[in-house]
Amino acid sequence: MKIRHIVAAIGLIVLPGIAAAHTGHGSGGFSAGVFHPLGGADHLLAMLSVGLWAALQGGSAGWKVPTAFVAMLITGAVLGLAGVHLPLVEALIAASVLVLGLAVMLAARVPAAAGIALVGLFALFHGHAHGAEVPAGAASYLYVLGMAMASAALHLAGFGIGRALQRHAWLLRSGGALVAGAGAWLVVSL
Repeated sequence: MKIRHIVAAIGLIVLPGIAAAHTGHGSGGFSAGVFHPLGGADHLLAMLSVGLWAALQGGSAGWKVPTAFVAMLITGAVLGLAGVHLPLVEALIAASVLVLGLAVMLAARVPAAAGIALVGLFALFHGHAHGAEVPAGAASYLYVLGMAMASAALHLAGFGIGRALQRHAWLLRSGGALVAGAGAWLVVSL
């Protein structure tokens, strides 16, 4: 795959995410769950960055980190659906974009357990935001299933991009810098 194809694919993925993600979700069923992570830059960039960072970690972290994210994403969604309050949800979502972007930019290598703990914490808050916004009476279990599947697909896309760009570390790190910049903007605009 040529670098220009990868850059074009990233652009096509990121451009629709300019809209704010946390504005309600129509029916709250499977399709709403699938499209929510794709509709907001904060979720989209965080999900892709988890995959990128997992690719940089190598070894078992390549699958453990994204798997932990999805598991804690579901946990957070269940807490949100149950009405459990978590403090600083939006702040931690914004911080996740900044931190994950920095991790990719710096090609930060950490023990798998530390990577799992970090993404698990961020995933809890991403999931909570998703779950707390499901409309009353909606098919919440279908929404959570769609959200988890879309998030896993974004992780896989990020992982694939990360693997494809390993020979072009400068490009991968530049992408991480762009994500970190977006995260910094999200943090200061809270």
